[in-house]
Amino acid sequence: MAMLQALLAIMCGSLVGFSLALIGGGGSILATPLLLYVVGIHDPHLAIGTSATAVAANAYANLIPHARAGHVRWKVGFTFAATGVIGALVGSTLGKAINGRHLLALFALLMLVVAALMLRGRRGGGPDRYPLPQMYPRLGAVGFGAGSLSGFFGIGGGFLIVPGLMFASGMEIIHAIGTSLFAVGTFGLTTAANYARSGLVDWPVAVEFIGGGILGGWVGALGAKRLAKTRGALNLIFALAIIAVAIFMLVKSLRA
Repeated sequence: MAMLQALLAIMCGSLVGFSLALIGGGGSILATPLLLYVVGIHDPHLAIGTSATAVAANAYANLIPHARAGHVRWKVGFTFAATGVIGALVGSTLGKAINGRHLLALFALLMLVVAALMLRGRRGGGPDRYPLPQMYPRLGAVGFGAGSLSGFFGIGGGFLIVPGLMFASGMEIIHAIGTSLFAVGTFGLTTAANYARSGLVDWPVAVEFIGGGILGGWVGALGAKRLAKTRGALNLIFALAIIAVAIFMLVKSLRA
């Protein structure tokens, strides 16, 4: 049984890593439902804590190539993450206190929002207006909000962080994507540490999930260029999959 769970964790981690590398943001939103309904972690809080650990590791791993390419604005990233860590601590503490069934229903609603944003598509954001006036206070406020949501649900939150960075600083989307990975990793690490304090991280499963994510990310990166022309179709299919999983979670949580 333990061997089967390990294999499922690696496979699910590979699926998330593959989707992230192939189509970008949104993939990590599937980590918690995969841990719950495929890997077999029955406690929603344990699944969220384990997911946050995997999200943090994957974000920091993906940060390296972006940093080498010069796509990370470190000062902005540290400012955004500084207040976001406080938000993630508050959000994750609140998330642990909420009934697991109610938390999953809210998580499913969030998945529908993410799917809608994926269907809408990312916009380039126009010309580079970096740095905007009053940039650092704006970064602090938006960072706290994004961190709170990330901590509450145990998600990466890149779908919020990328536009948040663009709104607060005026940077181009390529720099926002690179910089967002530092924030995603930091928020995930804060959430994971808070859940771990309460014994709500399954460490063997987290390691297996991360290992699968690295493998899937490598395969996805190889296929990204080859499948670039069909990325719009892949994005559509993935968004529809998220909607289907969200509806399944809503039905399951409301029937419980």
